[in-house]
Amino acid sequence: MEPTPTTVEGVRDVGPDTVALDLVTPGGFDAHPGQFVKLTLDVDGERESRFYTLSSPAVAETFEVTVGIDPDGDLGPRLASLEPGDSIEVAGPFGSAHYEGESSIAVLAGGPGVGPAVGVAERALRDGGAASVVYRDDDPAHRERLDALREAGAFVTVLDPETELTDAVEEALETTPDAQAFVYGFADFLDDATAALAAAGGDPDDAKVENFG
Repeated sequence: MEPTPTTVEGVRDVGPDTVALDLVTPGGFDAHPGQFVKLTLDVDGERESRFYTLSSPAVAETFEVTVGIDPDGDLGPRLASLEPGDSIEVAGPFGSAHYEGESSIAVLAGGPGVGPAVGVAERALRDGGAASVVYRDDDPAHRERLDALREAGAFVTVLDPETELTDAVEEALETTPDAQAFVYGFADFLDDATAALAAAGGDPDDAKVENFG
């Protein structure tokens, strides 16, 4: 979809310096959990754009992106200060590391990767599949949704940055056999996660990987 104005439905705190931004789905917009969009906003007379990955399991009427807030950033604080009814421009979706109806999924997420992780896992469970999530962060976000995933039958583990990933990944793969692996996060996490996948008996070459920079 070409750049299109849409409306803010709501902004919610979902963790330390993290908000979930709910947007009205424009006509003709369709996306899969794990894809990303480009958001553009006027900031002090300049157009500022950033890419954010969907964190909602569906996009029928509204969709959600999760935004980490750098207090010194140009766009993040402005997104966090938006109110229902405000306008913002959206383009996309983009990306191929998304959910495609797999019956068993294992999501490895670092930092902001928790956004797509919860969206993909929720959608897999909604579709009757199995899901596991291994999430590493020093200030975890989306705790309520992670707890809800556990209660719904998903394997979910949250690790601090000093904890090695392999044991948790191995347990996730045992819990969700023949899982399609998804990996979301910054480059250093991707290195750790793909190495853990290999050590745990998975195939990192088959993983759907999104590098956040």
